[in-house]
Amino acid sequence: MRFYSRLDDGQCEQLHDATLRVLQRTGLIVDEPEGLELLRRAGAAVDGNRVRIPAKLVAWALSVAPKEVTLYGRDGRPALRCGGYEYSFGAGSDCMNCCDHRTGERRRAVLTDVVAAARVQDACENLDFVMSLFTPSDVTPEVMDRHQMVAMLANTIKPIVYVTLNDVTAHLDITEMAEAVVGGPQALAARPLVACYKNTLFPLVHNAEAVRTLLDLAERNLPCIYSPVSTAGTVAPMTVLGSTVVVNAGVLAGLVMAQLKREGAPYIAIGWAGEALDMRTMVDIFSWPDHRAVYSSLLHWYGLPMWTLGGVTDSKLPDQQAAAEAALTLLADAVSGGHMIHDIGFMESAYTGSLTQVVLCDDIAGWVRAFLKPIEITDEALGLEVIEQVGPGELFLKHKHTRRHARERWQPQVFDRRSREEWLGGGAGGPAAAGADGGQAAAAVAAARGAQILARQGVPALPAVVQAALDSILARADARVRPA
Repeated sequence: MRFYSRLDDGQCEQLHDATLRVLQRTGLIVDEPEGLELLRRAGAAVDGNRVRIPAKLVAWALSVAPKEVTLYGRDGRPALRCGGYEYSFGAGSDCMNCCDHRTGERRRAVLTDVVAAARVQDACENLDFVMSLFTPSDVTPEVMDRHQMVAMLANTIKPIVYVTLNDVTAHLDITEMAEAVVGGPQALAARPLVACYKNTLFPLVHNAEAVRTLLDLAERNLPCIYSPVSTAGTVAPMTVLGSTVVVNAGVLAGLVMAQLKREGAPYIAIGWAGEALDMRTMVDIFSWPDHRAVYSSLLHWYGLPMWTLGGVTDSKLPDQQAAAEAALTLLADAVSGGHMIHDIGFMESAYTGSLTQVVLCDDIAGWVRAFLKPIEITDEALGLEVIEQVGPGELFLKHKHTRRHARERWQPQVFDRRSREEWLGGGAGGPAAAGADGGQAAAAVAAARGAQILARQGVPALPAVVQAALDSILARADARVRPA
């Protein structure tokens, strides 16, 4: 199945050539000794911490890098494939605030919100991977990421994407946690349950902790989602294409370092560039249409696995704007083959997360999946014999062909399709009948569905010995920042 591309091959070639010029002439800063040495030995020009990477080194890295990465669930089964023209959906991470699904109020997020987010994401059938969604304000900040990881490992069987603080020990602790769950380092490398999402300081400034984490993951054969952070107009040119070139230079530099450390290391590129501040308000806008699917089109040209951004909104409430922006961004990224599409549940330009929005987006993602489902033409699907049997002017309602296929059409969990009378009365088994009063807006129904998910039993508990290992790693990390 082919997907939409905003760039043709010639335009991709032009952007690639422009990126090579930046890498060879402007170069970038790499503040990590091993990364510098790997690049120097491979033929890059290194002057202090300034590195200029030749085109042949980029070509080599592109030729040896894996074209797809598979992530596995806690049960050891393949859960999602990142590559080709696949796509998958998941939430985002680290919102400071929570739009409480019970009260509608905005408040600081706490650790129980991370637990609730993991449970809701696990129950949403159209979400393929899990992120923390929230930054818990009630734990020691220096080890917040490890608290998030324990909460996610205990409350979902889906693959987990985690973000670490600016401390390489965080990544090491979290890797040890994942190893404890799956049965050791070899088991984790063979069937990765987790992927680390690592931001650099700037697109052309790769700080020591980001590079150290990238290289350690490469050595372990674990996937790294490498993200040379960019906001157009600040740390990259204001134009979409200028920003794309700068981000691409950072992505390709990370790819080269990962492959130099271990040829064939799983590497997932950030899949968007050109996100910008609104210069009228200086707010970082997540739902811009202008840059969408530009960089992902170039990454498809390379054949690299990618990490994209959709299901987002700059609205402050789960309202009409939130639904529209989430739907448009999810559809745009899925249609363009965005591989791993994250940030479902993000509101207010990533300052606030909402479980209500997550549940709403689960329906939107289901709609997108049904829309993009490949068409297979068979005799059964064409139904020519059935058409002949029923004949002109007769009804197909009683035919067994109708009964066989009536349940194949996509059915929502939140979106309402009943008559107005049934909607007002909450009857006929629609969404509002599932524990909510009739006549409610979709946001209220989604909030009620989220509450229902949290009221029932979650995923099976981790074995006691595994939970004890996680608690021990967490306690050790806590002791490092709070010595007795």
